[in-house]
Amino acid sequence: MSLRVEVRRAVPGFTLDAAFEAPAGVTVLFGPSGSGKTTLVNAIAGLVQPDAGRIAVGDRVLFDSRAGVDVPVHRRGLGTVFQDARLFPHLTVRQNLCYGRWFARVRQPLGPVVEMLGIGHLLDRRPAALSGGERQRVAIGRALLSAPRLILADEPLAALDDARKREILPYFERLRDEAGVPILYVSHNAAEVARLATTVVALEGGRVVAHGPAAEVLGDSEVAPLGVRAIGAVLTARVARHHADGLTELDAGGVPLLLPRVDRAIGTALRIRIAAHEVILSRGVPVGLSALNHIPGSIAALRDGEGPGVIVTLDTPAGRVLARITRRSAEAMGLAPGQPCVAVVKSVAIAREDAGG
Repeated sequence: MSLRVEVRRAVPGFTLDAAFEAPAGVTVLFGPSGSGKTTLVNAIAGLVQPDAGRIAVGDRVLFDSRAGVDVPVHRRGLGTVFQDARLFPHLTVRQNLCYGRWFARVRQPLGPVVEMLGIGHLLDRRPAALSGGERQRVAIGRALLSAPRLILADEPLAALDDARKREILPYFERLRDEAGVPILYVSHNAAEVARLATTVVALEGGRVVAHGPAAEVLGDSEVAPLGVRAIGAVLTARVARHHADGLTELDAGGVPLLLPRVDRAIGTALRIRIAAHEVILSRGVPVGLSALNHIPGSIAALRDGEGPGVIVTLDTPAGRVLARITRRSAEAMGLAPGQPCVAVVKSVAIAREDAGG
């Protein structure tokens, strides 16, 4: 089931004019504040009416300005997860979950959702007795139990601290891989995008400026709304072994990568995000460095950025890697397309949230 969106909505000082198609999986709306992400989600939810356009989930049309279709909010069959969980404080977790089933097109069994989200031990508690991460898991369960055609997640981790974010991200991965419900996920966090996204829609000024797989969009140094800190590589690797010194070794296309321990079984496939500003370049295999990861490749392109920076793109056996260095360094090293080069990355530069299933 896919989501197809074509909407235009103008308000004083801002115009949203966006069109894209989102396949099954997690489609992340990515961009800075004020780019139109929440307005777009509200239009899909039916909370605001576009001036023109068409919105459809699968073969069900939710809005069509030409045909005069505008399905009411409560009939759209969408599940929503907000920044704050918005649970009913006077109800138990079980009762909050069952509330979602009242609106279901098809009555969903409670057990599989409870097991997926790991909330069986919470069923008799009230929201005040839950942590922020636990409340968000219950909110996800309530959305799932409404048997939605689509889940809208509007920056669901924004109100959580780093520890709670690390707790919740694996559940969104399971939701993506097991629930079979397409998810439209709003974020401005590159690590979340790299871990979760099947598709990325980058917005700037109310318009779509990039659309495609996470590795392509995050690796596109010309997509302005990403910002230089968001640009980087998204590599696919497998867990090769766990070392006694607390490091996990991955196999990325035959290239070994070492990073702080990842609690995944040997053979597990992972996505790894390596930010461009964390990569150092060497013309040869470096010696005498503390950085453990050396990824050989050849320079595919160099692009000047704003200020003194240059983005260098390398093609490597592990995948496409980007490095953000100064123009002075690039000139001193004589870097040019086609040259062999080694990307050097510290193990601790790959944070826990940068590695996911």
